[in-house]
Amino acid sequence: MDPVPHKFYHIHGFHSRSFLDSFGSSKPEMAFIFECLKYPIKKFHDVFSSGEFKGDVLIDITIGPFIQHLYAALEYFRDIILLKPSDHCIVEVKKWTDSRTGAFDWSHSSTLATEMEGNRVESEHKEIKLREAITHVVKFDINKENLTDPIKVPQADCLVSWATLDCISKDLEDYVRNFRKISKLLKPGGRLIIYGPLNSTFLIVGGEKFHMVKLNENYLRNMLINEGFVITHFEVSERQAVTDLIDFDSIVFCTAYKEQKL
Repeated sequence: MDPVPHKFYHIHGFHSRSFLDSFGSSKPEMAFIFECLKYPIKKFHDVFSSGEFKGDVLIDITIGPFIQHLYAALEYFRDIILLKPSDHCIVEVKKWTDSRTGAFDWSHSSTLATEMEGNRVESEHKEIKLREAITHVVKFDINKENLTDPIKVPQADCLVSWATLDCISKDLEDYVRNFRKISKLLKPGGRLIIYGPLNSTFLIVGGEKFHMVKLNENYLRNMLINEGFVITHFEVSERQAVTDLIDFDSIVFCTAYKEQKL
């Protein structure tokens, strides 16, 4: 057994720039080009360009200061609201949305997104539009009844969950409880997108080891069904990253909708 208990993302926090350097940068040694850049940008592009995911509000609960998957949502939602459990992460995101000096350079992701759409000359314009579309970056506390208290956010037409629940849930039962809480943010009939690693137990950021709940494909499928969601797409892909920063074996991309009660 690991003699040192793993830290928890929402309790201890991690250094957001170290996270981005390791998991989202354009550095040649960045191991997650497929899992954190190319693949999610493509999958989110495919989903949103289908025209079936659209509305007024998209709420995104994604690990760290990631924004690269949201370019595809620009034409389909009026407001994008980011929920984060860490002050440090919020500061990092707002540096980028406010175009401050020292903000993380996401130009490699906007270039990928525009190339996905067949246009290589509008990447800078796409970044500007995403900054404008992100209307709020709000801290949430998973232990509160109203997660964003004292702020009340509107219910979403689409809810995106990327790995945050994996990092803030103690075990699988806690994962279900936490999913139940965030799913209240979604309107009946609203669309859900889940993306993230499977069968992972830890994540290393800045040399510190953080807990991740060991979620598998069958458990995720059954949970969604039991919680009143209809799965519309479920895709599992083997990992390509060669690294010891995280011990996942595959990634899942899942879409579903929340059944409306009669």
